[in-house]
Parts: sequence; C-alpha cells; structure tokens
Amino acid sequence: MTITEDPPPSGPPGLRDRLRGHSELGVSALLAAAGLLVVVDTLAESGGGTNDSDPLGPQLVPLVLGAALLLLAVLLTVDVLRGGRGEAEGGEDVDLNTPMDLRTVGSLAGVLIATAALIPVLGWPIAGTVLFFGATYALGSRTVARDLAIAAGVSLLTWVLFDAVLGVDLPGGPLMGVFG
Repeated sequence: MTITEDPPPSGPPGLRDRLRGHSELGVSALLAAAGLLVVVDTLAESGGGTNDSDPLGPQLVPLVLGAALLLLAVLLTVDVLRGGRGEAEGGEDVDLNTPMDLRTVGSLAGVLIATAALIPVLGWPIAGTVLFFGATYALGSRTVARDLAIAAGVSLLTWVLFDAVLGVDLPGGPLMGVFG
C-alpha cells in the first residue's frame, strides 16, 4: 500500500501567500497610519493659523512631519513590492528560535503602567524613579542601591530641565513644595 500526497491547490494564491516574505509592509502601514494621524490631528486642531510674530503658524512642523511619514510609507511600500528587503544584521547573535521572555516583557509592561498611574498622584520625580529603577530591575540588574540612586538622579534632573529650562510643566508631586 502506498501513500500519496495531495497535490497543492491550483487556484490563485491567497492574500497570505502573496504577502509571505513582505513583512516590511507592516512597517509601511504603521508609518502611513502615524502620518495620517499627525496630518488629520494637526488640521483638526489648528485653530487660529498664522499671526504677525509667527507667519508660518504652529501647524507647519507637524504637517511637514506627517507628510514625511506618508512619503516614507509610500516609498517603503514601493520598494518592498519591487522585491526590496531589509538586510539582516551581520553581527547579531540572537537565536530566533528562542521564545520571548514573557516574565521580562510583563515586568516592563507593569512598570510602564505603574508609572502612568503614579505620575498624576506622586509627580514625575518619584514616578520617573519607579520607571527607571523598575526597568533596570526587570532587565536583570540587581545592584539596588546604585540603580535606585541613578534612577532618582536622572528623574530629578529631567524634571528640573523640563520644568525650569524648557518650560514644560511636569507634575512635581510632593517635591513641588521642596523645589518649586
């Protein structure tokens, strides 16, 4: 008794078959979505236009960036459909057969969510410390005192630079009375 294989389907290739090997189109779609979002949001929010002190108006930079993202999406799509492919990293030593470390990814996601929840309550200096220290811990560093000191210093420095130098009001939380 012999076993024969079924012949492959002879119909036209499906969408999945045509897109196989064209994963860069996903990046192109993300670029197009981001560009479209920037352009539409800028046009929807631009109330006022230009004035004498700023003849170009505040919407110029976002419109240029949105248009650049859309142009890059089109160029990448054309390149991929013509057979262009991204080069693999020559020196990369990542084993693609190794599964992702869900514990690390979950820890990093938890740190990001905790930071977002803590910023309005405790302010940026403390929430930023949680973010920077939590990320180093999740990624494997176990020098707690050093990492905590560096995280607090970076967080406090970024808060002072944004608040005092750039004029971007980040919430200070309990430190507002000390430094504000």
